[in-house]
Amino acid sequence: MASTDPIGFIVQQVPNAFRDRERLRRWLHRVAQDHGSRIDAVTFVLMDEKSLLHYNHTFLHHDEHTDVITFPVDSNNGVAGDVLMSYDRIKENADNFNVPVQHELRRVMVHGLLHLLGHKDKSKADRSAMRQREDTYLAHFPTPDKEKAATRK
Repeated sequence: MASTDPIGFIVQQVPNAFRDRERLRRWLHRVAQDHGSRIDAVTFVLMDEKSLLHYNHTFLHHDEHTDVITFPVDSNNGVAGDVLMSYDRIKENADNFNVPVQHELRRVMVHGLLHLLGHKDKSKADRSAMRQREDTYLAHFPTPDKEKAATRK
């Protein structure tokens, strides 16, 4: 049965790292709500590094590897767009920062959503503020233990 949720997930020629999609959706909806917005239609696309480099070069005229690119779409009903992510870069970053791949995937996902919500990361100050927002939202990701504790209150 297909989901009617406005958050979609696509995997292209890489391992499917999208675990517990419903928990991811709830979390991402909360991020948008924290910004006084809602998600109209956002698709997270996980692909290999070569494919993401192609998009980066073709559409942004950047000839460099990256972990995420966002393509906003105009919407009168909330935030909308595509978040393209490199599985290879996510895995490499997870190894470099000694964090689980799922943690790094969530960081890149929220980073992309924050871009769609209007946050920038071009300047040093912007990058620092973006990282702080990412850390805040990662700390509030609803793990099973956190959800169980919340239902006990």
